[in-house]
Amino acid sequence: MNMIFSLIWFIIIFSIVVTSHEFGHFIVAKANGIRVKEFMVGLGPVLFKWKKGNTTYKICLLPLGGACVYDGMDELEDDVIMGTEQTEDAEEVKDKSKFLHANPWVKFAVLIAGPLFNFILGFIVAFVMVNMIVIREPVITELIEGGAAESAGLLPGDKIVAIDGESIYLYDEITVYTSLYHGGEVLVTYERDGQRANTVMTPLYDEDYGRYLFGIINDTYVEELHGTDAFRYTWYEMRYNVRMVWKSLGGLITGRLSRKNVAGPVGVVNMVGDIIEETSPYGWQTVLVNMLNLMLLLTVNLGVFNLLPVPALDGGRLLFVILEILRGKPVPAKKEAYVHLAGMVLLLIIVVVVFFNDIHNIFM
Repeated sequence: MNMIFSLIWFIIIFSIVVTSHEFGHFIVAKANGIRVKEFMVGLGPVLFKWKKGNTTYKICLLPLGGACVYDGMDELEDDVIMGTEQTEDAEEVKDKSKFLHANPWVKFAVLIAGPLFNFILGFIVAFVMVNMIVIREPVITELIEGGAAESAGLLPGDKIVAIDGESIYLYDEITVYTSLYHGGEVLVTYERDGQRANTVMTPLYDEDYGRYLFGIINDTYVEELHGTDAFRYTWYEMRYNVRMVWKSLGGLITGRLSRKNVAGPVGVVNMVGDIIEETSPYGWQTVLVNMLNLMLLLTVNLGVFNLLPVPALDGGRLLFVILEILRGKPVPAKKEAYVHLAGMVLLLIIVVVVFFNDIHNIFM
């Protein structure tokens, strides 16, 4: 039964995240006169489909992705795969309602809209979470005896405001820092009785947690919001999640994070199950908050990931649009399609690797 609930929550969360992304592309494309041939949520066999205007809408069986297919894009990709020589550039009169022939600034807006709508969804989710009072400020409520913070002279009640010069607004930001820490002294700026001071500490490795720790505990939450606090803390939550995703990507590239820190769809379903099991004794509101927190992380993750300059992703396509703006003419469409096709193959390989990594993490 727990697996069924986990799967249902995963489908709801992932479908909302993917739909928001594709809807961003869709609505901006439509607003700028670009024909959208298909708007699809999910992958695999089609469960439902209907047509309105020039667009066919599809809901597919597997909630693992989606697509917004602009007029002309699928034809060009088919030409490349089949090895045919017909190209869009050969047309005497270029149809501006086709994505490839649209104004480059319009194409830029359409491509950036997907990740942007992920961040908009994230802001909405963070705002709801903040108003459910789930905020922990970086205030020390307890010191672990013999820990790095105690040795550095910190006291209960001290508020950490910066680490190595980077501002800290939420307690969870400290957790992210220690997850990526691999040795060396850390400059900590803290506030005590309204006065700021600096200290230097060296986090200690904890065998039980499997990572370095500051040796501090925070078990209090903000009890009441005043004035614009909700918007301020919403911004802090968004900032924290974007920075966490960005630093985690950097950690994977540099090797500071291992494959155990990577999760695909199977891993996320398993994570949802763990969350339900751990939080259900505390009531449905606690479960809901944690599901919203997971949705926030996933939508920010999708937004940041799609902005990476990788072929086939929005970021990779944006690079070609920027080149078009700088050159005053587009890169030959067929050449661009070959690059994105190679990127798509690479992404499929990554998907397979992540899938088997999920299985390994769950059963090994």
